[in-house]
Amino acid sequence: MVRRNDQRRAALVDAAIEVLAREGARGLTFRAVDAEAGVPTGTASNYFSSRDDLLTQAGARVYERLQPDEATIERHRTAARDRETYARLMRELVGRVASFRTGYLALLELRLEATRRPELRAILTERVRADLDANIAYHESSGLPGDPTAVKLLYLALNWLIVEQLTLPDVLTEAERDALVTAAVERVVTAEDPRSVQP
Repeated sequence: MVRRNDQRRAALVDAAIEVLAREGARGLTFRAVDAEAGVPTGTASNYFSSRDDLLTQAGARVYERLQPDEATIERHRTAARDRETYARLMRELVGRVASFRTGYLALLELRLEATRRPELRAILTERVRADLDANIAYHESSGLPGDPTAVKLLYLALNWLIVEQLTLPDVLTEAERDALVTAAVERVVTAEDPRSVQP
């Protein structure tokens, strides 16, 4: 029996993310993952039951790696609860996601592949919906201004902004990106919203 360890599995999944970002879903093979990870041929096939299993785990790993660290979470817990703080949090989020370029590009590849693979679509739909619901729940418990609709609107707007930055990085400067994130929060979370008033 092949000895499997968590570090090796994580390294293989990280290699799969790099292959997906560089070559697309069609280029994701066990052999390509083995080469990217620098392991003997046949290693990935010992860790994953199928290519679909590898695709699914790559998507889950991207979300895992995009989570903020404990210092960031603690800073969020102690920050003010106004639109300015909300805008800063969203700018940090966009920056964190954009800095993991290959991860986000791999997610885009997975989404495209999901249009052809119903099983993958079901898994991604469940994962993305759970992530969105968790963001809404966090937002509601945090005391930040805005409602669930504002969270969803920002989710949609900022995702496309990230796509723009990663695929056509010369369209907008980083300063323009940050200004657009701030403007999105200010326009989506209206001044009339009672939760948007500073304490």
